[in-house]
Parts: sequence; structure tokens; C-alpha cells
Amino acid sequence: MSTRPAQRRPNIVLITTDQQRFDTTGPDAPPFLRTPHLDHLAREGITFRRAYADCPVCIPSRISIMTGLQGFSHGMLGNGRLPDGTLPIDRARSLPARMRALGYQTAAIGKMHFMPMRARYGFEEMILPDDYYHQMARFSWAAGIGQPMQHGLGQNELYPSMATVPESYTLTAWIVDQCVEYIKRRRDPLVPFFLWCSFSKPHPPLDPPEPYYSMYRDAPLPDPWIGAWSEGPECPKAFRHFRESWSLDLLPPDVLRAARAAYYGLITQIDYHVGRLFAALQDLDLFNETVFLFTSDHGELLGDHHSGAKSFFYEGSAHVPFILRLPPSWEGRPVGTTIDLPVCLADVFTTCLAAAGGQVEPEIDGQDLIALATGRLEQPRAWLEAACGRPQPHWHGLTDGRWKYLYYFGDGREQLFDLDTDPHELTNLAENPSHRSTLEACRAMLVERLERRRSSLVEHGRLVVRPLPDEPLARRRARPWPGYHTTEYPVDVRH
Repeated sequence: MSTRPAQRRPNIVLITTDQQRFDTTGPDAPPFLRTPHLDHLAREGITFRRAYADCPVCIPSRISIMTGLQGFSHGMLGNGRLPDGTLPIDRARSLPARMRALGYQTAAIGKMHFMPMRARYGFEEMILPDDYYHQMARFSWAAGIGQPMQHGLGQNELYPSMATVPESYTLTAWIVDQCVEYIKRRRDPLVPFFLWCSFSKPHPPLDPPEPYYSMYRDAPLPDPWIGAWSEGPECPKAFRHFRESWSLDLLPPDVLRAARAAYYGLITQIDYHVGRLFAALQDLDLFNETVFLFTSDHGELLGDHHSGAKSFFYEGSAHVPFILRLPPSWEGRPVGTTIDLPVCLADVFTTCLAAAGGQVEPEIDGQDLIALATGRLEQPRAWLEAACGRPQPHWHGLTDGRWKYLYYFGDGREQLFDLDTDPHELTNLAENPSHRSTLEACRAMLVERLERRRSSLVEHGRLVVRPLPDEPLARRRARPWPGYHTTEYPVDVRH
């Protein structure tokens, strides 16, 4: 049974940001943060408060959206590519290919992070940040507005700056320009469309233009959350090595505060431009005939636990915003609803197909969030599994929305957090005798799942330990700085 009206198929707009934390929308966001259009979407739809990137880095998350498979199923547990230079996406069975088979026209506009960069993997039309940078290189000097991203900051640095072009010439504005152009002038008005509007921000460089650069400088910004476990010998070795190799643990408090102000500014800039996208649809009487999904590919630690970036299963890194809004004409659609069951990015695939009237095969990991929200999903996901690391996972994790369990293969470190009482993961309960039964149940569940997949990460019913090299701290800090990027880069990662 479907909630979709038989006489009309909706347009479907997927809006994603890059590196946006969960606590920047809805009830988890600070009260000063301005996101009126995302707030409107939430008031008209369903907010999933326990949405996670199960492999919280760019490429695995995008593969999950395109295939409906979680990281442990599609096998790409880090940013990389197959030996032939491609990604594990079957272009005949990808999300856009399946939408086309259902009679939809398809377009991807913004950051895709596919490899090779121009591979469409089933999309009929694709417009990338690479097109923006080439356009600006030809146009901006003649127009006297300068070049984007000329401040010297790379794309993995938490140091803030200001955009080097006016607001209307930023990549964020340009992405929505292209989406509006597609909606108003390039699509076939007789055929429903699936549009992926993919923003490159708030991923670093943290370089909002005015007025967003100054918008939150004097706001009561929250401090980073620092877990008691994140210092000293209790800190997992892989996590400590990551932040030390990137020197993230050396960022001074004033820089982190300025970085947070810039980060929030980028989110508000995105939100205001989402308003332009909504307006274009409303101009054509399409807004109320459109299914919207909003989420992000992963989060940003932003100083939490002395770190930044992503890659780990902590709330700032893996917990993402997720809003689903159904058209008002759909009978029984949930409005202003909140769901606390764990969902993930693979669910985007299944939900889009369900909204279009399609079905998926049993081997797909993604679940239909429309069916979940309307109480029709027979077996909702109880526990979400997560993993990340190449060539072998650095960690595996599980969560049911309340409890979160992590196991680090480099040193056998276990972590257990009660997110109901400790939403910022300040206290590791793994050594607490009062929670031994929960810890053992989570460990046994992870072992059973890995054994079922014949994983080498379990031997004789026990999770393995694969010691990390004892590399001196000075050598870790001496690795090439990960922030250096120019606008001339061979894959689609320009922000």
C-alpha cells in the first residue's frame, strides 16, 4: 500500500550539504542560528533525530545514496576508488537510473564527488563545481570581482576566512542558480523530475561572504564538547593519531570560536538560498507537489574531543540532519513529526523510489522512510551498524539511537555511550560495571554480524586486534599538511 496519489507522481528534490552536523537544524540547533527555510520544511514534514552517516566520509556516503547500500555492503569504507578508477555504483541500477525507469527526468547539480569526475552513473544531466570554477576563471577578472577561494586556505583547514568574491558569485549561490535554471527552463514540464541539489558547504574552507561572515561573531557560541576519555591513555589510538596527524588538537580556542561562527554563517547562507529554490518551485505551482529530502553526507567535529573533520562515529562527525517533507495532497502525511529510530543515508535511495512508486530488492540496506513515518514498515531497523577505514576498518560501531558502541581494531579499545543521558559522549561507560550487560550484548551483536559476513575482523568468536604502528608524535605531525588544495584539482572536491 502506498500513500502516493494514483493520479499524480511527485517531483522529488534531494538537498544535501557537505559536512553539516546534526545540531545545526531543528530542536538540537542553538536558538540564535537562522535557518527559516529548513525550519519550515521540518514544520511541514518529518525530522529524523537519529540519522547517521554509517561511514562518515564523502565518497562512501554518496555511494550509499546512489545504491541504497551501507558502507559494509558496498565495500568502499574510505575515500578512494576501484582499481579501474571508478566507484562501486552500477549505473544501470543506481538511484537516477531507477528513477528514469519510473519515468523521471534526472539531474545532479553541485558537488557529487564521483570518480572519474564526469562519470554520471545514471544521471541525464550533471553540473559540477568544476563548471563554476572554469566559468569564474573566464568571467570574474573581466567583471572586476576577483576569483573564488583566493584566500590561501585549503579544504581541510578549520581556520576561518571571508569569501573572496561577492555573495551572489559564491559557489553556494551558483548551485542554486543552476537548480532554478533547470526547474524553470531546462526540464520537460510534462515529465516529473528528480533533482539532486548538492551543496559543497559548510565543508572547509570556512569562508562565508558578508553578511554571513559577521552574522555570528558576537553570538553566544557553544564551546566544543570534550569527553573525559579523549585525553590520556583512554583515548583510542586511531582517533588520537588522526587528530595529531592533522594537528587538529593544536587549534587554539579563539580560532575554534571564529571557525564556529564562520561555520554557522555558511549554514545560514545555504538556508537562505534554499529559499530561492523553494520560491522557484512555488512560482510554477510545484512546491506543494514535490517531495523534499534534506540531509548531509557526514558531520564536522568542529573542535569536539580535541578534533575536527569527520571519519569517526562520534555525534559531531557521524550524526547528520535529516528532514523528509511529503506533499500536502498525500492522504495521512505526517506533519511536524519527530522519529527517534536510527536511519542512514542508504535510506535516501529506498525512500526516493518509494515516493516515485517503485520498489527495491531485499538485498538493499535502505528502508522506506515514508513507510516508517506512517507506521507501515513491518520491521524498522532497530540497530544501525557503522564502520570506516581503509584498507581495513579502523573501527566498527552500533547504535539504536540511545546506546552507542564502538570497537577500535588498533588497540581493542571499547566505548559505550548512553546518548539519552550523555548526548555529547562525555563519559565512556565501557568500564562501568553497571553497564557490563549492555556492553557485552553490543559486542556480541557486532561479532554475530561480522561472522555472518565471514569477516576477517572476527577470529574464534572474538573481535581482532591489529596494532597500529608506534609512530613518534613528531613524525605524525610532520606529514604533509592535509589542507593544501587549489581550485585545480582532479576530482570534484572544490568548495
